[in-house]
Amino acid sequence: MRLKFAFLLLCLLLPLGAYAEGLPTITLGIGEATDPGEVSTALQILVVLTILSVAPAILLMTTGFTRIVIVLSFVRQAMGTQSAPSNQIVIGLALFLTFFVMAPVFNQINEQALQPYLDEEISQMQALEAALQPMRQFMFSQVGEKDLQLLVDISKSPQPENQTDISMLTLIPAFMLSELKRAFQMGFLLFVPFLMVDMIVASILMSMGMMMLPPIIISLPFKILLFVLVDGWSLLIGSLVQSFG
Repeated sequence: MRLKFAFLLLCLLLPLGAYAEGLPTITLGIGEATDPGEVSTALQILVVLTILSVAPAILLMTTGFTRIVIVLSFVRQAMGTQSAPSNQIVIGLALFLTFFVMAPVFNQINEQALQPYLDEEISQMQALEAALQPMRQFMFSQVGEKDLQLLVDISKSPQPENQTDISMLTLIPAFMLSELKRAFQMGFLLFVPFLMVDMIVASILMSMGMMMLPPIIISLPFKILLFVLVDGWSLLIGSLVQSFG
């Protein structure tokens, strides 16, 4: 049976070989450069590919994605719905909320760095420096002083006199630490009302002698009802977006 299938596949592929002469081909190789511009172009392509490979990590480290996705995960866990909403929905919502929150920063980067570079008004290094300034301003507006001082002390670097003396290697982990702190603080506040519902339901079941019935089965509909009645998604998204103000 396998021989017949292989023979049939070969018969189908052979006629395609007659038309393969006019098709374009892609080749990859390493050769000697005859022009310095070729080396520069190859290095630019390598840098672009490297940036694209680490772009998700850059998005996680330098934007509000960390706070948003953690708070959304806390809400799902507090309600006890497990896989509703799914991970794809949580991550997708967190990404679009991140783009919404970071829109002023991205617009500033586009006006100050990207468009002048595309118009060949500034060099690559100047464009990179101009793009970093809005990101640094955003991170400085969200980072905590204690977290920033902690990273400065750990790095054993001289005490900075102003923001320009703080490097990105110090600012980014301090910013992420502040985001984790703030996300867990918001998660704790979100857990409290749902915990109260669980405790009330558990107390009622114990008083009725129904100790073998898991309280989560009874409390889940009430938690969903409470979340819907208070318009929980609007309150949650509004609080998340306003927390970056």
